[in-house]
Amino acid sequence: MGELKPLDPDLTRESYALADALRGIFDGLGISVRRYAARRMRDPGALSRYLNGTRVPPWEVVTDLLTDLGEQRGAPPKPETIDLLRTLHRRAVQANPSPRHGVELLQDQLAQADRESRVSKEHRDVLGEALLDRRHRIADLEVRLHQLEAEWVAERARAEALAQAAPDLAELIRDRDRLQEEVKRLAGEAREAELRRARAEERCALLERQLLSLEGNAAEEGEVEVGVYDAAPLDDPPPLAGAQQLRMPRVLLVDDQADNRFAMTAVLETLDQEIVTVSSGREALKALLDHDDFAVILLDVQMPGMDGYETAAHIKRRPRTRDIPIIFLTAMGVDPEHSARGYAAGAVDYIGKPCDPWALRAKVAVFTGIHLERIQRTR
Repeated sequence: MGELKPLDPDLTRESYALADALRGIFDGLGISVRRYAARRMRDPGALSRYLNGTRVPPWEVVTDLLTDLGEQRGAPPKPETIDLLRTLHRRAVQANPSPRHGVELLQDQLAQADRESRVSKEHRDVLGEALLDRRHRIADLEVRLHQLEAEWVAERARAEALAQAAPDLAELIRDRDRLQEEVKRLAGEAREAELRRARAEERCALLERQLLSLEGNAAEEGEVEVGVYDAAPLDDPPPLAGAQQLRMPRVLLVDDQADNRFAMTAVLETLDQEIVTVSSGREALKALLDHDDFAVILLDVQMPGMDGYETAAHIKRRPRTRDIPIIFLTAMGVDPEHSARGYAAGAVDYIGKPCDPWALRAKVAVFTGIHLERIQRTR
């Protein structure tokens, strides 16, 4: 690493620690800064500043270094290594604030708040179904109790028989009381879940406002480029008047497995869309050079050569394709580690394989509808 200067002792402690760790990873690659910058299509000067600690790199640069070192050694990075680098990166960002880093932190917080909101809503729905079941059972027991009480009053002559049935009546009362207590408990949990969901929604709204403000500041400073999807209804777009008709939207399907491409094409072929299938990330980039009007990209994560994350990074770097929605499809699962990396790469959704065909159709239909609506507004 002869082209790198020694770390400046006047750096902040956080920047020094992050730069020292990144240099250790870079040493393992055994190549020059200029050569690595060419490999990753980055600016050599910016990469040198990242490794010298004079500038905090985006988290994407750190993950690229880890990925390249893992490929060279033939083993993926350990989770504890990723956690350590994430901690060092977060501390360096907090010690060297900028609008770009503020955007990244707020995006992470927004993703966490959104996940909490969705989990709370699902919990609330489950509790609501349990409450409804318990209330129906209480109503049935109340009906049976009223029937027994009415018979007891109307038929005095059967007092002895009803007295013998008293243990059954007492058992019903105990069951009713127990269910009422359970209803109170479930109602309390449902209220708490709804409160958590409401708070998470408030956090989402606040973080979105903060993101808009920071993105605006960053755009003025030239650090980030803001691209926001126009809101569009989920219904099918209305047809154009007269003879003018919209061309079928294109959907780009990227998967190295032929059977996966065949299966997903069969799921989507009944929609009014043109399905373009390719088997690698490089073929996907070539297809986007020929046509940049795709409504949505279905992108496999695990592919030989250029994986899904790297392919998405190239797509997001190109001004003509950066706004095309990307849905990741992966057999690695949807745990927070993988889904967080997918959203960080610019995806709008992250679906595990095997995927629900109806859910996949619905998601693709939403984005093709948005695409058609946008075309109509521009005409």
